[in-house]
Amino acid sequence: MSIKGYLSGDHRRCDELFAEIEADFGEAKRRFGEIAHAYERHFEIEERIFFPQFEARSGMECGPTEIMRKEHAQMRALLEQMKEAIASGDKKRFAAIAETFVFLTQQHNSKEESILYPMGDRLFGDEANAIVEAMEQAA
Repeated sequence: MSIKGYLSGDHRRCDELFAEIEADFGEAKRRFGEIAHAYERHFEIEERIFFPQFEARSGMECGPTEIMRKEHAQMRALLEQMKEAIASGDKKRFAAIAETFVFLTQQHNSKEESILYPMGDRLFGDEANAIVEAMEQAA
């Protein structure tokens, strides 16, 4: 499997989970931990496995992966804010933060899927399978 195929599939899985809770505050209260964990797992496999290998191979330590890490930090902050809104029972705040989260996530995923992941597949060629296996094992 390609890096793009694996990580894009994980994007879809996370986004589908989030869509299940986005419009239903009761469901968000019940399942938010599961959804936040899915996103954190995705961020971690990119940050601990894919990004360091991409940087080492490409020589780009201050390039696209730096931007993606910053966006991961923004998404983590939004997840924390949604968690706080759920804990306080603030449906309106949750909905507003969720809307921002979806917008940021869509932009982020688009950049990774159209630029970064294909670059990784080209850089690693046949070695991409080993990176995908490492990400699957870390899951």
